[in-house]
Amino acid sequence: MATIWLIPFFPLLSATVLILSTGRMPRQLAALSGAGSVGLSALCVALLARGYLDTGEVRELTLWTWMAIENFTPKIAFYIDGLTIVMMSVITGVGFLIHLYSIEFMWEDESLCRYFAYMNLFVAAMLLLVMADNLLLLYLGWEGVGLCSYLLVGFWYRDANNGKAARKAFVVTRVGDAAMALGLFLLFTELGTLDIQPLMAAANANWQVGDTLPILATALLLGGAVGKSAQLPLHTWLPDAMAGPTPVSALIHAATMVTAGVYLIARNYELFLLAPPTLLAVAGVGLLTLLLAAFSALAQQDIKRILAYSTISQIGYMFLALGVGAFASGIFHLMTHAFFKALLFLAAGAVIHCLHHEHNIFRMGGLRTRLPLVFWSFLIGSAALAALPFTSGFYSKDPILLSAWAVADVGPLLWTGGLLGALLTSIYSFRLVFLVFFGEAHTEPDRQPGWKMAIPLLLLCGLSLVGGWFALPLSGVLPQRGHPEVGHLVETVSIGTPLLGLLIAYLLFLGRQVSAAGLLQSPVGKALQDFWYRGWRIDGLYDALLVKPFTGLARWWRNEPVDLLYNALVSLIRWGHRGVLALQTGELRWYATVMVFGLVLFLAVMLRNAT
Repeated sequence: MATIWLIPFFPLLSATVLILSTGRMPRQLAALSGAGSVGLSALCVALLARGYLDTGEVRELTLWTWMAIENFTPKIAFYIDGLTIVMMSVITGVGFLIHLYSIEFMWEDESLCRYFAYMNLFVAAMLLLVMADNLLLLYLGWEGVGLCSYLLVGFWYRDANNGKAARKAFVVTRVGDAAMALGLFLLFTELGTLDIQPLMAAANANWQVGDTLPILATALLLGGAVGKSAQLPLHTWLPDAMAGPTPVSALIHAATMVTAGVYLIARNYELFLLAPPTLLAVAGVGLLTLLLAAFSALAQQDIKRILAYSTISQIGYMFLALGVGAFASGIFHLMTHAFFKALLFLAAGAVIHCLHHEHNIFRMGGLRTRLPLVFWSFLIGSAALAALPFTSGFYSKDPILLSAWAVADVGPLLWTGGLLGALLTSIYSFRLVFLVFFGEAHTEPDRQPGWKMAIPLLLLCGLSLVGGWFALPLSGVLPQRGHPEVGHLVETVSIGTPLLGLLIAYLLFLGRQVSAAGLLQSPVGKALQDFWYRGWRIDGLYDALLVKPFTGLARWWRNEPVDLLYNALVSLIRWGHRGVLALQTGELRWYATVMVFGLVLFLAVMLRNAT
């Protein structure tokens, strides 16, 4: 129990010290503080997880009352169950490996202290989010990771494009956050509490399945989840978030921010079970997002943007799992995705680091023998991302597809869409591998990854292979659906589809037995490729409907008539100021004359009033 509060405290303390050092802390000490604090948190989580696995006891810790306003008394308090253990393990375990990797990747950067301060603040906010026992404290962590994402995406702020990407991430996610805040207001108004466990009990006691209020409340919470987890239609910020350092991308995409929406829905699953239409919307959003992002990934040329769209797609699978009621499967895929996506981003960072900061996959090639560790890391990570048999991704994604098939009425549609996404995932994953690591070399590496990069890659390789064997402590925490009853044909097709994608990728990009050049050079092919490359032009749609009208209105109102009144008032005050200022001559005789004149005038008025 005593170690619970230390878990978020270590990275928060490190972030505070690094910020107060104003960049003057020695680099070795900054690196030790940055990575070591997250390592200490990971150790505390391991001890806590061991105790939970032995006893299965839910632990609650209240530190103090945050505020007291009549009957509203939220507390700074933590709630530790199996779901919290899983999330904390991912955040601190994968987060520590990313921090260790960052020491070498960011060593030459002049702002190393600032980097680790932001990273540790990010980890602390995410831990606060998942450990909170009430939705208000959860919302504090929620906004904390939003702030840190802005700071980290725009870390290299001297480049104007990085600042633009950071502002975009902040503004787009604020849309979802506003919806979530409205949802919290509604829940407190109707149920009288934001403490998660009493809230679930009150909802079940006062609402029936399908009532309007739970549908409205969960729809607003879904809005927050969609924004933070980069799902349609608020997904556009995530590809641009690649402007930050590569370890930042790994932390945002694998272990922290984008998983927050999945956690929010899973933590409040009892509310969502009262709102079947919202659950169906969750599944629909996930399905549409995973397909949109998979097609977009096929057309990208930047190694990090391909992985960014793959993250959007894989989070879509998690939403699909939550929407069909397979909550445990969704969290299982969240964990395995953290392993192989962190591996892929760190491997991509190693490629960029060793290739003079090159990002374009068509300027790479032939790295299989030049960067062997990075090649095997990419191969294992891509196999897990594609859900090839016996990888961690297979063990977590296959149950999602089978659960989708088992849903009444819309099951075959959801399964078919998920299957198409799996096929596309396999194709773009191995397109990336074949273009970067095979064929003719276009750019020669100037270095090899050091041990600080190699150790996280090796450990994540192992987790990406065997992570699917882990049994998560979610029994009694989330509903368990078990293995759905489906036919052998459905299972065979679900398993074989990623293998078919691998074969297609091989024939197109490595063996070259099949050429798509004619199709890609056709007018339709060029238009379709450009359409997917630009993310289905959703950014352009938002620019036309929202951004340009708003900026145009702002320019038009720059000289609006209301300003004339305020400008006149300002001019009057300035005129009066100049008049009073003219009286300040510095001449003592003038001051004495004015004082005597004033005194005489004052006495004359008083005498007249007296008579």
